[in-house]
Amino acid sequence: MQEYDGWTGAAMTHPETDLADIDPIQLKPIEHVQPVPVRGTGSRMDEKFAGAEAWVPSRGGLPKVEAGLADCRGCDLWENAEQVVPGDGPAKARMMLVGEQPGDVEDKAGRVFVGPAGRVLDKALVAAGIDRDDLYVTNAVKHFRFERRGKRRIHKTPAVGHIVACGPWLTRELEIVKPALVVVLGAVAARALIGTGFKVTEHRGEPVELPDGTAAVATVHPSAVVRSDEYRRDFGLFVDDLRAAAALLS
Repeated sequence: MQEYDGWTGAAMTHPETDLADIDPIQLKPIEHVQPVPVRGTGSRMDEKFAGAEAWVPSRGGLPKVEAGLADCRGCDLWENAEQVVPGDGPAKARMMLVGEQPGDVEDKAGRVFVGPAGRVLDKALVAAGIDRDDLYVTNAVKHFRFERRGKRRIHKTPAVGHIVACGPWLTRELEIVKPALVVVLGAVAARALIGTGFKVTEHRGEPVELPDGTAAVATVHPSAVVRSDEYRRDFGLFVDDLRAAAALLS
């Protein structure tokens, strides 16, 4: 298994394979690929990727979702994370932003997009004329996956098993919020919402559809902008994508 400490990710075909080897951000608006089912090969695999269905409330709003998330044992990530990180924003937001997973800062704070990537996102939203308070912001995976290096916790991209196991939470959030538009931030969010095969580097900022017909726009995860050697250029492209998303709602 190759190590990967980025946020934009890559496709995976096995529950324990990381998103490490393909081009950043993949979507496919014309071929909606269903999530790969995760089949246990033994009791340990079943336990590791059991799935969140048993903890996801079928009734109630976002407060019920947040309460249920705290108890979720649908995959193994809860064991080492500080806490679950729920989505944040109004229950009837017209625009939903979906990222990858919490980072180190988010894991400690218990709040979504408040670390370095969150600061870039906030700056880009302002530049695009979008009020973050009007958005519902969440992640495809709700716990922080990492590996330890001394005292540091280094981000590790979620495996397919984690994405699929956490999928029922994202589905429930979409059912409650019913956004008019979803902004897909990075390959993990794309994998969770649409499937594999579509490269955002070729279609970023363009309108696409989720399998349920919800309008969407894909772009990079803001963490890719944080790490870019061409920050000014890539920040501008990120803002352009957000402006394109906002224009679809106007």
